[in-house]
Amino acid sequence: MECCFVYMTAPTMVEAEAIGEALVTERLAASVNLMDQMRAIYWWKGKKAFRKEVVLLAKTKASLVETLIRKVKGMHSYECPCVVSVPMSQGNPDFMDWIAEETR
Repeated sequence: MECCFVYMTAPTMVEAEAIGEALVTERLAASVNLMDQMRAIYWWKGKKAFRKEVVLLAKTKASLVETLIRKVKGMHSYECPCVVSVPMSQGNPDFMDWIAEETR
């Protein structure tokens, strides 16, 4: 069983909390960390943008990533939300087992 982190951003804490709670409630993630006040600089539609965002970091199984992405896209206010998966190559076996037990 392969575990992964899913990195996401949201425009507000209210939206991030709603997404995080839905992912945990539906067992698509064992947990989601929310980190407020991240500052982003990026290109969007030919213009440089500056904005405060909230970072979400979910812990899940690789087999759930596609479903998790669909869920986030359905709830997100951005036209093209950042939702990317990073594999966990090593870690505390007890923690990895916990992720597997808490996700569907």
